[in-house]
Amino acid sequence: MLTGTGGTREKKSSNFHSDLPPPPEQPKQGTFASLRIRNYRLFFSGQVVSNVGTWMNRIAQDWLVFTLTGNNPVALGVAAALQFAPTLFLSLYAGVLADRLDKRKLLILLQSAMAGCAVILGVLDVSGLVQVWHVYVLCLVFGVFVALETPVRQSFTSEMVGVGQISNAVALNSSSFNLARVVGPAVAGLLIIWVGTGVVFLINAATTAAVITGLLMMRPSELHRGPVIARKKGQLREGLRYVRGRADLVAVLTLVFCVSTFGITFFTTLAIMAANVFHKEADGYGLLSTMLAVGTLAGALLAARRSVRGTPRLRMVFGSALVFGVLEIAAGLMPTYTSFAIALIPVGLVLMTFMNTANTTVQLSVDQEMRGRVMGLYMLVFLGGNPIAGPMTGWLADQFGGRSTFLVGGVMSILAALVLGLVLRWRAGLAARRVEARGTV
Repeated sequence: MLTGTGGTREKKSSNFHSDLPPPPEQPKQGTFASLRIRNYRLFFSGQVVSNVGTWMNRIAQDWLVFTLTGNNPVALGVAAALQFAPTLFLSLYAGVLADRLDKRKLLILLQSAMAGCAVILGVLDVSGLVQVWHVYVLCLVFGVFVALETPVRQSFTSEMVGVGQISNAVALNSSSFNLARVVGPAVAGLLIIWVGTGVVFLINAATTAAVITGLLMMRPSELHRGPVIARKKGQLREGLRYVRGRADLVAVLTLVFCVSTFGITFFTTLAIMAANVFHKEADGYGLLSTMLAVGTLAGALLAARRSVRGTPRLRMVFGSALVFGVLEIAAGLMPTYTSFAIALIPVGLVLMTFMNTANTTVQLSVDQEMRGRVMGLYMLVFLGGNPIAGPMTGWLADQFGGRSTFLVGGVMSILAALVLGLVLRWRAGLAARRVEARGTV
């Protein structure tokens, strides 16, 4: 494993575009190798069910806000901002908790709290009492639990499968998430028309029981736990110093922030495109989400297959971000609903290639005792831009039309990939010249 101190850090910075070093116990894997591990199999099965409910909830929440505000894109952006704002303040602290506490027990507690939010919103909606400010408050509360839960869940992956299976497990996690993304939005669109958004929220709460059951059935003795990190002052600053000393991690995290904040805004932009550009109802919105999910599922399965070949390359991270930007611009220019929906498939495929490669690169390149804190920072940069992105996309759509959100997101993703890639190449050349100069002295 890489370390963040001394000569190892210097050696890493001199070769940014080479393969990351392989984990010390990398086994030969198949596409579904991690599913041979009982604890992970329980987690994966629960996630498949729970993620379907999560996507149904997402579609229902967006449509409820749209319904309550007369299809106001700014209101949709506000809801997204409130849901993701807690990530700015809590994800780093959640990373410290992940390194310090029992991740499995913490996940059980946080998943239960998230289900409670869905129950409250569902009851308010079914009873006819729901108002837009109720949704805003619950978005904020739910966002607090998500901000704490996500870094813990991300870093828990290595405890379930061991270091050698991280690449495969991360890819399979994405497959589960995106398989649900194919099913959830389409089902939600139909259910919203048949029975209303309130029932969808209650169904989501029920599906959360699946992942909680899986966590309860795990065998703690079979987890690959790292060393216990005792509570002490300065642990958060220690994690930030570790990342600051790794130029490769800084570059990847910066790229993730730029692409996520400006390019991955589909939570709001797809609803805007469906309702305001193509004048569709909830089922039309759900279909767009499903088409995007077909692409992301394909990308996740390809990532699981690629994990057999070893650790990812940094050039894959930057190259996929660049291609994603190009495809997002192309999708935004599509003239009809059908052509736009079809264009979302390759967008989703390349998006998932970028997300999985970036996530795996970060997890494999840090010390185990730092993984929770680094993944807390990763989730901060991945989700922390959403409070900016939500209002920004709403404003862009209101001022320049729904297509503008795709065009701006694509351009920003391309610029970020090019600029950061050139900076890394320049640093690599500079480091190589320094090594050569020392050798000639």
